[in-house]
This record gives sequence, C-alpha cells and structure tokens, in this order.
Amino acid sequence: MPTDLIERIYECSVVPELWPTVLDDLARLTESRGGLLFSAHTALTWTASSTVRGVFDEYVSEGWFNRCSRRVCLMSQSEPSFFVEQDFWTEDQLDADPIYRDFFRPHGLGWSAGTGLRVPSGDNIVLSVERAFERGPIEAEHVERLNTLRPHLARSALVSSRLGLQRVKVASEVLTDMGLPALVLDASGRVIEANALMEALSERIGLGAGDRLTLADRQAQSRLTEALSTITAAAGVAACTVPLRDESGRATMVLHLMPVRRSAHDIFGRGYALLLVTPVAADRAPSLELTRSLFDLTVSEARVARGLAMGRSLETIAAEGDVAITTVRSQLRRVLEKTGCTRQAEVAALLASVAMGPV
Repeated sequence: MPTDLIERIYECSVVPELWPTVLDDLARLTESRGGLLFSAHTALTWTASSTVRGVFDEYVSEGWFNRCSRRVCLMSQSEPSFFVEQDFWTEDQLDADPIYRDFFRPHGLGWSAGTGLRVPSGDNIVLSVERAFERGPIEAEHVERLNTLRPHLARSALVSSRLGLQRVKVASEVLTDMGLPALVLDASGRVIEANALMEALSERIGLGAGDRLTLADRQAQSRLTEALSTITAAAGVAACTVPLRDESGRATMVLHLMPVRRSAHDIFGRGYALLLVTPVAADRAPSLELTRSLFDLTVSEARVARGLAMGRSLETIAAEGDVAITTVRSQLRRVLEKTGCTRQAEVAALLASVAMGPV
C-alpha cells in the first residue's frame, strides 16, 4: 500500500478539509465514483468526495440517512472489515429495498464497500466508497485493499470526528476540541502540549524528568517508547494503540498514538505524534472490534484472543475457525507479543477483565 496515501490519511486527522481528496483516492483504488465519511457522536457530521457530495447532500437533507438499512447493518457487525451489499442482501432484496430502488439507483449508484467503526469513546463512524451501478459490485480484492488501510482510517477518523470534521487553527484548539485527554509529543517522548483533561489522569499518565511522558503501566511504557522510535522514522507511517492497565492488570484506557504528518505540522509545529486517550467502554463497542482496537490485532488474532478470554482451548478455537492447530498456535504467539503477555492464561485473564459485550 502506498506510503504517501497512509501519510495523507493521518494528515486528515487534524486537517479534515483534506478528507475529500483521500476519499477520492480510496474511490480510485476500488474503481468507485467517490467516498464518504459519516460521524455521529453528539451530532451528525459528514464529508465526501466532490463527485458524490451533491447526491449525499440530498441523502441527508431529505431524510434518507435516517431510513437507510445499510448503515444499521454496518454498525451491527463485530468483524472489523469493509462489507459489500452481498454480505447482507440477496439480489431480489436489493431490488425491493426503497433506499436502493428509489434513491441510490436513480442517482446512478447502488454498489458500495463500507465499514462501521465503534470506538471505545462511543463515537460511531461510517466510511464507504460508492460505485456506479452499471459498473457492478465491488470485488473481493478491492475490499481487501480497503481492509489493509482500515486501522489507519479508523485512527484518523476518530480524531476528525472529535473535531467535528472542521479545521482548527492552533494546537491548543485541537486538543481542547478533542473532548478527550490528548497531548502532543516530540521524538524523544517529551510532552510539548497537553489539554486540561490530562490532569485527571496524572496518577496513570504523568510527566517525568525533562517533561517526558511516563506511564504507570510499565508494559505500556515500553510499547509506547518503541512506537515513538518507529513513528519518527523519515519514511515511517507507523501508529499504534496501547492498552493502559491498572494494578490488577485490567485494561482501563486505550492510548492511540498517531503520527503528525505533512501540513499537520502547520498546527503542531515540531510535534511528531498526537496521543489520544479513550476510556474502555466496551458496552459501546462490538467485542471483536474492541479487542482489535486495544491491541492492534488482525482479525484472526482477535478471534484467538477472544476465544481464550471465553475459556476456549486452542483446539476448540482451531475447530471453530476451521483452521489447523499450528495456525492457531502461530496466531497465539503474535497475540502474546502484541499484548505484552508471556503465557496463554495471562492473555485470557487480561482480556476477560474487559467487559466485552455481546457477540
């Protein structure tokens, strides 16, 4: 996947007016007409490629958004993936669906690949690409390209959503408008600027010598230090999420580390990374999605981790996933590495401590 595109995705996090150009790129990547980003927290905000903006202006203003079953289906999925129409409906059902029959198809659309993002903070985000009806359904290889970009899109969209998809002028406005504890770091992990909400977390997230960020969770401190060393690389586009655990080992917060890229430096100056803190509120997030967001797991790794948390053996997990036990053991090794655990039982205890909600 092009490094330039990932860098521009992160640039959009605090320069939201650039989202339409990134959505254009996603559309070109999937041979679609345009792309969309909808965000609902306390209010609905959205942006789109210029090629489909007029259509979706009608979609919102005429009330189609509130009646659309596609959005409901996307937000109901626990698998962190982009989905297409065929994942939810038969051809006959699509022909009879009022949204497709009376809105999308008369506007020349009707095929899409979309994903719903429910992050621990409670923000609900929908990202999609929209293809012309005459072109036909979006193919599996294009969905896979979108899934490769999905973790980057999710982190950036979370920040943009918190800012109401509006450009802000200075770093202090960005951090204040975020509505969540947030700060800006330089390459050494020194805090350049932080918002007032960080003060309430001083027992878990504090400042050490030279204004360097210190975490009460040593494993989280190690992961954050390693991530910062990668994120400042000249061509690096690395980002990560780090679980912050309390004394009992329970994950209570998630640290989202994102690179400051391109024109975002106009706002953050010499800052290298933005760190956003979200609470673990699993009742607002599908279980598999929460597991992935906490530890940057792949879909298959998240299934293994969640199976362990539910008390299943590796053999059972392999049988349920119709994969070889050797594959599950390999996935377990990666889960251990990403969660900072050394034993299978420790992974199960850590994940079980997070109220993961219904399947």
